[in-house]
Amino acid sequence: MTRITDESAGAIRTITLNRPEKRNALDSQMLEELAAALATPPAEEERVLVIRSTGSVFCAGLDLRERIGGAAVGGASPIEAVLHAVEHYPLPVVAVVQGDAIAGGNELALHCDFVVASSAASFGMSLAQIGLAPTWFLAKKLLEVAGPVATREVLLLGNPLTATRMFELGIIARVAAPDALESAAAMIIDRLAANAPLSLRAMKALLVREMKFRDSIPHTDVDALVDAARTSADAREGIAARLEKRSPTFEGR
Repeated sequence: MTRITDESAGAIRTITLNRPEKRNALDSQMLEELAAALATPPAEEERVLVIRSTGSVFCAGLDLRERIGGAAVGGASPIEAVLHAVEHYPLPVVAVVQGDAIAGGNELALHCDFVVASSAASFGMSLAQIGLAPTWFLAKKLLEVAGPVATREVLLLGNPLTATRMFELGIIARVAAPDALESAAAMIIDRLAANAPLSLRAMKALLVREMKFRDSIPHTDVDALVDAARTSADAREGIAARLEKRSPTFEGR
């Protein structure tokens, strides 16, 4: 069974995460399907890509059961490829977030050009609470959209933030009551769909290129620290504790 759907209606293309029974957690199959879909060039009539999901949760992040089972060793690479594809999609991308967007789900939303969220949704990066750390690529996106103060709150504390708080911090574009989410999203989607396609492509390329400077900053030492956290006993304990719904015991090793 496929994990996503990919549909086009004139100027609007919609990719939908469709694994609601697992809170739309990103397993290897879903990441492969997303990568393949995003590698497909926009149709001539396309003006905007919408990313949304079925069920009550937008995306719970990487599938921890796959990671702890060993299938996702080095698991940041597939999700980074997907997020890179979202960020570099030739046309604007709008995330419609009806429910919680956690860890990789948070990053998926924030790599879109616009995030329209229900006031019932929460956003978070709880990596510090399970012994992991974001890669350079993931952290620089948070800095880009959130700024240093909010990024510290998101990463170092690890507690989720409400969609309303995310809007107040300027991290997401719109927040709406649950029953007004679709109309709020349509205001942005329909405006983009009516705009000039060559202008949209040029502006998207310009914005992506102007933020690319952080890629050239040396960070191999930081990568080593992140990898040490990812492969630590604390990380194994943190993931196991999260799956078992208990508090972890960290020992710094």
